[in-house]
Amino acid sequence: MVSPDTVRCAIGVIGNGTALVLFLSPVPTFIRIWKKRSVEQYSPAPYVATLLNCMIWVLYGLPLVHPNSMLVVTINGTGLVIELIYVTLFLLCSRGAARRKVFLLLATEVAFVGAVAILVLSLAHTYERRSMIVGILGVLFGIGMYAAPLSVMKIVIQTKSVEYMPLSLSLASLVNAICWTAYALIKFDLYITIPNGLGVLFAGAQVVLYAIYYKSTQEIIEVRKRKTNEVAMTEVVVNDGKTNNHTGASLY
Repeated sequence: MVSPDTVRCAIGVIGNGTALVLFLSPVPTFIRIWKKRSVEQYSPAPYVATLLNCMIWVLYGLPLVHPNSMLVVTINGTGLVIELIYVTLFLLCSRGAARRKVFLLLATEVAFVGAVAILVLSLAHTYERRSMIVGILGVLFGIGMYAAPLSVMKIVIQTKSVEYMPLSLSLASLVNAICWTAYALIKFDLYITIPNGLGVLFAGAQVVLYAIYYKSTQEIIEVRKRKTNEVAMTEVVVNDGKTNNHTGASLY
């Protein structure tokens, strides 16, 4: 008979895979941002929140804080690097106040996690206390990571368009949250259960919104394309008219 620890380890490995998919799911969005050299209406909130979440969970999984948590460290360490690349691209492709805001958030996060690590390792002298302190922070910031797209969901409802809420990111978030909730429930870990359980609800709500507003999004995009084509045609007609007038004038 398969032991609970073996099942938990297997689900943890699957969770690493789904989390990697989650971290990589915004790649098409950032290819678009890089090509246009503009962040358009995309929000940096999900990526900044995920970066902070990864830093906290890397700290939580360290042997000095919570031993035997290698699966937590590996995937969050990978996520930390990937999210840092995304935030860097946001800095490069944003302008003015938006760029300053992202830079300030990034600097604040790094300083905060560094301070937490120093304080926890120097003042908390048992694994239980260190795990509890960092775990509570992990719960708070894990909820923040999954709740970050709520601002985008508000825009979706207002505009009736899911153009700037990628389905790949929502689906990856849902599957990842389900896997890590199962992982935490097999050998109960309250600090992993709470944020990922809420993550199932938040990500599920995003998928529902996508289903509701997908059709209206296509209609909005089609109308925009039609208007763009009409403007282009008008410019062609105007330019042709000017050319004909110049030609006629030259004959006299």
